[in-house]
Amino acid sequence: MTLTFAAPSNDKAELEIGSAFTPRFDEKGLVTAVVTDARDGELLMVAHMNAEALALTIETGIAHYFSRSRNSLWKKGESSGNVQAVQEIRTDCDQDAVWLKVTVAGHDATCHTGRRSCFYRTVGVEGGEPKVTISDERRYFDPKLVYAEK
Repeated sequence: MTLTFAAPSNDKAELEIGSAFTPRFDEKGLVTAVVTDARDGELLMVAHMNAEALALTIETGIAHYFSRSRNSLWKKGESSGNVQAVQEIRTDCDQDAVWLKVTVAGHDATCHTGRRSCFYRTVGVEGGEPKVTISDERRYFDPKLVYAEK
């Protein structure tokens, strides 16, 4: 069974308090997905989902996304073993974003760099220029070994 989503209601009240889940996909057919760790709330990543990825996520309980850079469906952790089991899905008031609370298998890391979170850098100003600084050096796995050609 593949889920399908009805078009979002034009009735604001229905959209905000009604029981129908009618995601508001953008002009490219995507919704933003914010992903946090279900145990401690750590922000792990922000990604995008098309209707197929969202339906698969709901149906299987395993996070699927749409990779804009590869232009393809992507099962998170399929290569690394760091599969995301979805504990809860929420949507915002106008249903144009979803929030996934997940537990991560494998190395308990989400980022392809080997870190727990994709948000491992802080932004600041140095010499009048915006700069990023790595604030989380810990790697849970070596990406060269995990993603090596097999």
